[in-house]
Amino acid sequence: PVAETFRVIQGAMSEEYVRATQGVFQFELSGDDGGTWYIDLKTKGGSAGFGKPPVTADVVMSMSSADFVKMFTGKLKPIVAFMSGKLSVRSDMVLAMSLEKML
Repeated sequence: PVAETFRVIQGAMSEEYVRATQGVFQFELSGDDGGTWYIDLKTKGGSAGFGKPPVTADVVMSMSSADFVKMFTGKLKPIVAFMSGKLSVRSDMVLAMSLEKML
């Protein structure tokens, strides 16, 4: 489910969204399909996938892979995940909030 979610994210990217966001998000996911994943909304065209981002991440988020999938499928609100301790965010909180528009 995590890999499929990142495929959907990659397909949903637009040059306009990349221009508007200008941020690189790294996800440290635990559990099934865990590991390091990224969404690059800074480099031309944007990209998403498994591994470290091609450039330094502006925001690093840690959560379980199950909660990540719930968040990106609209079953878990990011603010609820954060407030309940399911989501940990390091660095730019304002930029982290901008990712919610993509959900």
